[in-house]
Amino acid sequence: MGEKVVAGSADLADRQLYRHKLRQCVDALERLLAEERFDRARAMMGLEIEINLADDAGLPAMRNEAVLEQIASGDFQTELGQFNIEVNIAPHRLGGRVFEELREELAVGLAYADRRAQRAGARIVTVGILPTLTVDHAVLDNISAGDRYRLLNDRILAARGEDITLDIEGVERLRVDAVSIVAEAACTSLQLHLQVTPRRFAGVWNAAQALTGAQLALGANAPFLFGRELWRETRPVLFEQACDTRPAELKAQGVRPITWFGERWVDSVTDLFEENLRYFPSLLPICDEEDPLKTLAAGGVPALRELRLHNGTIYRWNRPVYDIADGVPHLRVENRALPAGPTVVDTLANAAFYYGLVRTLADQPRPVWQRMPFELATENFHTAARLGLDAELWWPRPGGRRGGGVARVPARELVQRELLPMAHQGLDAWGVDPVDRDRYLGIIEGRCRTGINGAAWQSAVFHDGMDRLGLDRGPALAAMTRRYMELSRAGEPVHTWPLR
Repeated sequence: MGEKVVAGSADLADRQLYRHKLRQCVDALERLLAEERFDRARAMMGLEIEINLADDAGLPAMRNEAVLEQIASGDFQTELGQFNIEVNIAPHRLGGRVFEELREELAVGLAYADRRAQRAGARIVTVGILPTLTVDHAVLDNISAGDRYRLLNDRILAARGEDITLDIEGVERLRVDAVSIVAEAACTSLQLHLQVTPRRFAGVWNAAQALTGAQLALGANAPFLFGRELWRETRPVLFEQACDTRPAELKAQGVRPITWFGERWVDSVTDLFEENLRYFPSLLPICDEEDPLKTLAAGGVPALRELRLHNGTIYRWNRPVYDIADGVPHLRVENRALPAGPTVVDTLANAAFYYGLVRTLADQPRPVWQRMPFELATENFHTAARLGLDAELWWPRPGGRRGGGVARVPARELVQRELLPMAHQGLDAWGVDPVDRDRYLGIIEGRCRTGINGAAWQSAVFHDGMDRLGLDRGPALAAMTRRYMELSRAGEPVHTWPLR
């Protein structure tokens, strides 16, 4: 949920003062960039995985406090819903056997967390949306303990001025009214971080935006919400609606939503922070005592807490991150588009595809963002979320020029023909061991070959339960979820899972 805050309504500062502090933060960031104060080039990556909690019947378990008490590790934290937790993986250098190292670390850590969770009456489930979650689970009583969650809920609803309505049309239609943002807690994500230099930031961010459609097509793992089959990856549309601060009138005026793909390619990291300041009123106008410009003048490194807090309440699918490590500032691109799961090796396959492809796209002499309009990248994102591996995506033809020379290509064909070779090239450029490169990109190729990712598997097994076994909808979803949990713990990639 972005920067962690602990505050009550009485601590909220005046919006004009907060806006002034944000302006100071952006000015300080520009000075840091001009003075080249940022960390040197280092190929550092990091992962965060949001996790659902379910009982042995496959139903949501509102047990995150008890589970975290049993796990007793600072790597695991609360998330918005009582049926969520999050694990943060320490940064790793991108190269060598990094993906095998991460596989072992994640497999051991998640297995330990699952064993400890059992003591609290829960099991961990890495899935984009828990299929058995119902409207009755997404209520304010099931929000996690902590001021920051209720405060954010209150501020979003106050900004909106009315209840939230979810209206999603997919394979089926879902329409429900909600009185809190807890429905957003249904979304559990994989977040991929990449540290970049200021000079490289714009190219990496643009590349990440361009490849997000392909990411979603390959990694879709959230086809069900509140008992209805909707998009292959329902998280984006759910997130957009559940966290929308705009009533209908502001939508009609073209006011930007806080869950935002963006509207243009960028030239600098400051483009994004300037957009944050220009377009988005603060949800949490909490001021820090630091004067960032005075800190700079004294030779220090400003924390820029207002900038970071504000940035954390704007849900870009590729988010800019300013952070400080060992007293030195650095920049990261945080890729937030992917769902969690289904397995550790699937997670790392998604990561390998992303890190390899983003490197190649960012290094191209005629990059994709000079050959394809931004609007088509946005369309790719939503099309892939709706249709998964069955989507057709816009992509530049070889030799195409800016604003033209693009064609729609089936996602599986695009990945196999163009994007996987680019991902291979990018992982080689990072110095990733060929054994890891071939293993994890081979999983991506397997999904394309079989047409099976997490969403396709969930849908097929659900319909098999309904059509062949004669189960009603609820029992079919629960049976599928239990089978998913079993196969996920076994650890084989999802495209190899049996469909009945």
